[in-house]
Amino acid sequence: MTRPDTLRIAIAQFNPTVGDVAGNLAKAREVRSQAAAAGAELVLFTELFLSGYPPEDLVLKRAFLRNCLAAVEQLAADTADGGPGVVIGFPRQGEKGRHNSVAILDRGEIIATRDKIDLPNYGEFDEKRVFVPGDMPGPVNFRGIRIGVPVCEDIWGDLGVCETLAEAGAEILLVPNGSPYFRAKIDVRYQIALKQVIECGLPLVYANQVGGQDELVFDGASFAFNSDKSLAFQMSQFEAELLVTTWKRGADGWRCDERRIAHVPEKEDADYRACMLGLRDYVNKNGFKSVVIGLSGGIDSALCAAIAVDALGPERVRTVMLPYRYTSESSFSDAAACAKALGCHYDIVPIGEPVDAFISALSELFEGTEPGVTEENLQARTRGTILMAISNKFGAMVVTTGNKSEMSVGYATLYGDMNGGFNPVKDLYKMQVYALSGWRNKNVPQGALGPSGEVIPANIISKAPSAELRPNQTDQDSLPPYPVLDDILECLVEQEMSVEEIVARGHDVATVHRIEHLLYLAEYKRRQSAPGVKITRKNFGRDRRYPITNRFRDR
Repeated sequence: MTRPDTLRIAIAQFNPTVGDVAGNLAKAREVRSQAAAAGAELVLFTELFLSGYPPEDLVLKRAFLRNCLAAVEQLAADTADGGPGVVIGFPRQGEKGRHNSVAILDRGEIIATRDKIDLPNYGEFDEKRVFVPGDMPGPVNFRGIRIGVPVCEDIWGDLGVCETLAEAGAEILLVPNGSPYFRAKIDVRYQIALKQVIECGLPLVYANQVGGQDELVFDGASFAFNSDKSLAFQMSQFEAELLVTTWKRGADGWRCDERRIAHVPEKEDADYRACMLGLRDYVNKNGFKSVVIGLSGGIDSALCAAIAVDALGPERVRTVMLPYRYTSESSFSDAAACAKALGCHYDIVPIGEPVDAFISALSELFEGTEPGVTEENLQARTRGTILMAISNKFGAMVVTTGNKSEMSVGYATLYGDMNGGFNPVKDLYKMQVYALSGWRNKNVPQGALGPSGEVIPANIISKAPSAELRPNQTDQDSLPPYPVLDDILECLVEQEMSVEEIVARGHDVATVHRIEHLLYLAEYKRRQSAPGVKITRKNFGRDRRYPITNRFRDR
């Protein structure tokens, strides 16, 4: 049999839905047909594509595993048409347990399966809980070409999976991935892939999933390196697409000179698009018709409204101003101007009567006490109740708007402004909220459905932030300036630094101790908060798991 000197590989960077096995199979079939029309011989899908990733405890259900296997068998049968073969991920029940697996399909059959060996169990990953590792793999003979198929973490760890494949005769590495976004993640992936290329001397194709799944956003940005470390191609970020590439065998092995290098957004552009995609997929995949946002005239709710309009379109976004006696005239005008600029629906529902009714109902019980935080929280909880009533009546999911700085120190009210189904800015510190707001006023992100121009009024960005729960209140009445607060929080949360190390950066020791105390104290609130898009390396929820009952303080 003559060994081929060319191979046309289609990289399928698409957006599966967890649990929708039939829908994911239909998408795989559609993509394979497109790849066949473009002359592809092999289609590379992403990790656990047929189940959606991550499936978490769904794989504990035998019926779910049977459905996934049936989908693989149906897709394998499709390949009897002589068209392209398929590499696709699915969860598999093996003799030793459940595996995170890849099936290689061709000529009407499942010609091979390969199981993930290095199961990640850190940060957002918890695969050792539901999967068992596979055995060291050998290459798969696909139409006379020996392909190695390490799965995602298999190229990140130190188990030598890629070296084993190279030593066993693999000619090219095809890597299906489910790699979630965090800021500057692409650079990290490049470093990991290049390390394997250098050590193994083989070209590597990195196919990554795209789309939102609960708190995670998969950003795509699939790419490949030739064996000489040159970038063969770079696919777009945050977009589903199919790219057919041509690989040729030469004296030094296989090489792709596609040179299709898509622009990859950076910093605020990338963060904004991650927030937008995460909200869009959460709303659409969970079947919500629209969203409702309490638009206060502050920067957090304004940014959330902009993200929602960009993600869903203005016709699917309802904003509501919920004023009380402490709401300033500038908040009224700023909220109205923001809704007008975004082109979304805007209502005003005063909360004076229900708040006063609560206070009156509690007056006898509270007699002899001074008004304070309790009465302030009644305002927030009244707003939360009204937003949930609108949600129930019209089927609109409430978007909650608290940023990471607030969630860190507990400056949010349970069953009040924390009410909601999803929070697109949950993992953005306050200064990042300002940065994204300023960026959005000057840019329209790719794929956005909202208008261009200044969509967040300048006064919202420039004025001192305030919850407006009492006269002349500002956030800095009880918190350090946000640049100081955010730096301390990043040290405590992202870097797990000691108080001594943070003070050495120039921070006041008493302030650091106080912020650390507030951070631990607010854990019970965060446990009850809505999910939100992961942007940083360590978000609250999947990445950072601290006990609620916790007396440790770094003294």
